[in-house]
Amino acid sequence: MNAATSNMIQASGVKRSFGRGQGEVTVLKGVDIAIRPGTLIAFKGRSGSGKTTLINLLGALDRPSEGSIQFAGRDLTQLSDRERDEIRRTEMGLIFQSFALIPLMSAYENVEFVLRIADYPANQRKEAAIHALDQVGLKPRMHHRPFEMSGGEQQRTAIARAIAHRPKLLLADEPTAELDSRTGLHIIKVFRDLVQKQGMTVVITTHDPAIMEIVDHVYELEDGQFVAEH
Repeated sequence: MNAATSNMIQASGVKRSFGRGQGEVTVLKGVDIAIRPGTLIAFKGRSGSGKTTLINLLGALDRPSEGSIQFAGRDLTQLSDRERDEIRRTEMGLIFQSFALIPLMSAYENVEFVLRIADYPANQRKEAAIHALDQVGLKPRMHHRPFEMSGGEQQRTAIARAIAHRPKLLLADEPTAELDSRTGLHIIKVFRDLVQKQGMTVVITTHDPAIMEIVDHVYELEDGQFVAEH
């Protein structure tokens, strides 16, 4: 097994620019990173450093202007949109800063709906949805719709939705931003549990110093490049 296939994610020479000509802005300036399976990784950096752009690229939501991104041995930059959609739907979990919950669905229905999309076995969907909501402490609120929940509860619903189908890779952009410190640490411990018991690979962006003490590695982005690893 070579290094590329032994890594869950490997980015090589990744650049991402927006706009053209004099208006072109380069957000990522040649990022290289290799993330091993079954690890909990954090990206830190100031607003505008490129964290969210990198998460979007690793999650096959966007394509780099230059460079390659390998996911479980497959080059995401060489795949069709349909192939990328399939990988994202079945093998990745994504948590966005905007919760993107379906307003008229309850917390349970939001989670179960994503399991349907991921072709999760029909006879296991209910149990998987309830288990995911229980992991984030929302089982008692699972029949409430988003407008009946606080921002923190909506965030936890989004997290449950992302982990219910047991993805290989979980990508989370500021997953604890809407949570109080106690609940935020609980969620990170859930992520740690997923890494240890399921072998999931978890990559998050965060500004929280307490969370950085719990993860396996912290990579610091500054002006579109990694400047430090802790």
